[in-house]
Amino acid sequence: MKTEMPDIGQPRRGKVRDIYDLGEHLLLVVTDRVSAFDVIMPNGIPGKGRILTEISLFWFNEMKGIIGNHIVAHDVRDFPRELHKYRHMLEGRSLLVRKAEVAPVECIVRGYLSGSGWKSYGKDGTVCGIRLPEGLRESQKLPEPLFTPSTKAEEGHDLNISFEEMVAITGLETAQRLRDVTLEIYKRASAIAAEKGIIIADTKMEFGAYNGEIIIIDELLTPDSSRFWSAAGYASGRGQDSFDKQIVRDYLLTLDWDQTPPGPELPEEIVEKTGARYHEILKILTT
Repeated sequence: MKTEMPDIGQPRRGKVRDIYDLGEHLLLVVTDRVSAFDVIMPNGIPGKGRILTEISLFWFNEMKGIIGNHIVAHDVRDFPRELHKYRHMLEGRSLLVRKAEVAPVECIVRGYLSGSGWKSYGKDGTVCGIRLPEGLRESQKLPEPLFTPSTKAEEGHDLNISFEEMVAITGLETAQRLRDVTLEIYKRASAIAAEKGIIIADTKMEFGAYNGEIIIIDELLTPDSSRFWSAAGYASGRGQDSFDKQIVRDYLLTLDWDQTPPGPELPEEIVEKTGARYHEILKILTT
């Protein structure tokens, strides 16, 4: 899915979002595209963009007491008049946002030992250069959440960096503020999710500066940026069933595909199963 609004201009297309420069503001359109291993699949997950937008709006609202965000409007009726004729395409999946100076790092927090963190721990007992106690198990809750920033690559994979390397990029004051607010958001979100029977294993956030203040931008605590587990089915010592696109990744790993473009078309069964997982976590979190 690509958005087409010829009289508005050509967007900058990310893996999922199409971003239009409207002058004073940006228009973020969250499409139904799905990527895996940094490759966009030829077919998406119907309704995914609206689900991601609704979940982000929920969390942005919950975190207002901690930090401001970039949202100007999320109802198309409040968008510039020239966008109203595209309401059918924009409704529920677009945000009018402030133009922030984007921080050049991804802010990642890990509360549980999973994914690349588990692989790293198995090799040398560290996660992103941070040494952890011996004897931890896969999916185990960490003694304290870890802040593990990374670079933001225009192409290819982001690279994990140490806090000291982050300081060299952003300056000490900004690095400390980003670290502290990332951990505060994670702890508050984890408490909210726990009441709904959900574990947030890890998540990544993006920030920017607007009028001299750091604000949170892009998306927040969605299945595309976070690892959600059911508390009822949780047990350390093994991998967990996630409310995200893991179904897509697992399917792709069964193929003879070298994880380079073009990506293979996803079967309808995989599309439906993945869509159901997105709908399920939306319902759990927001009701």
